[in-house]
Amino acid sequence: MAEDEALYALAREVGQILRLQGRVLVLAESCTGGWVAQCITDVPGSSAWFDRGFVTYSNQAKYELLGVPSEIIQVYGAVSVETVRAMAAGALSHSAAGVAAAVSGIAGPTGGTPDKPVGTVWFAWQRGDGICRVKHMQFGGDRRQVRRQAVRVALQGILDVCRD
Repeated sequence: MAEDEALYALAREVGQILRLQGRVLVLAESCTGGWVAQCITDVPGSSAWFDRGFVTYSNQAKYELLGVPSEIIQVYGAVSVETVRAMAAGALSHSAAGVAAAVSGIAGPTGGTPDKPVGTVWFAWQRGDGICRVKHMQFGGDRRQVRRQAVRVALQGILDVCRD
């Protein structure tokens, strides 16, 4: 499938830039459920530049595995800029990596609200030196299409934060 090849090509690029820069990646995924990590680990030799991935689908997992303060999720929700920033920071602090990517969203078909409709996804990319980027996207399509688009943006964001 052409879409999967495009994701694989992005993952290869991620590996190339991380290898060249001597950096290691960690992931904190919610709505993508480990799909970003799957793309990364499809690349031969990824163990040289990928440390680990946290699939923190539930709020409890975000608290326990990443150290996201419960107050952040209670006040802003799991799908928010504040939560993905905390997820990225937590992933870095719970790994030996120097680059983190975090994603949290509402893939649907249910779970949306007027303020956060289905297709709402927040991303954060953080480097160990403190550089952090965040992005909000509103995707269309069914659950799988929303998730695939989120994986693509997550991978592209890793490239972008490494190029900063």
